[in-house]
Amino acid sequence: MALLGVSGSGKTTLLGLLAGLDVASSGQVFLDGTELGALDEDGRAALRAGRVGFVFQNFQLLPGLTALENVLLPLELAGTARPRPIAREWLARVGLAGRMTHHPRQLSGGEQQRVAIARAFAASPTILFADEPTGNLDQRTGAHIIELLFEINREQGTTLVMATHDEALAGRCDRRLHLEAGRLL
Repeated sequence: MALLGVSGSGKTTLLGLLAGLDVASSGQVFLDGTELGALDEDGRAALRAGRVGFVFQNFQLLPGLTALENVLLPLELAGTARPRPIAREWLARVGLAGRMTHHPRQLSGGEQQRVAIARAFAASPTILFADEPTGNLDQRTGAHIIELLFEINREQGTTLVMATHDEALAGRCDRRLHLEAGRLL
């Protein structure tokens, strides 16, 4: 599903609410049948673990960690058995087998976004939120990232909810919702 709207329309805010990263000031948000507002931060984090993946526009990689460590961290926090082979497999899957020991500052924007995609899919989430996944990339790199994202999405059977202002990208999605000034049109 694509969430469409101009900058400031509420796409990122809605994704944050749906993923339980933010708390609604009114109303209710349910994730996998659980009301997120009824949970504290630890409860929301536990619900997200293994169910939710998130690809941020600005990657959100930890600069002091290598690509491998950035993918490993959420797996280790979730208590995943044998996380290292899983992280290595996902980095290889996104074409970064030779860049695992590199830190984010040593990676291009496209490579950083591929690390973020590997991190998001490594825990086999049932739903993946992507916030302008190509927003900080040049057109060619962005096109490659989108192909990779859709390919893995199909293979894994993950629900993909993507915020974008790109009508062509949204046209590739099964559903499109338009936001304007925080309201669904």
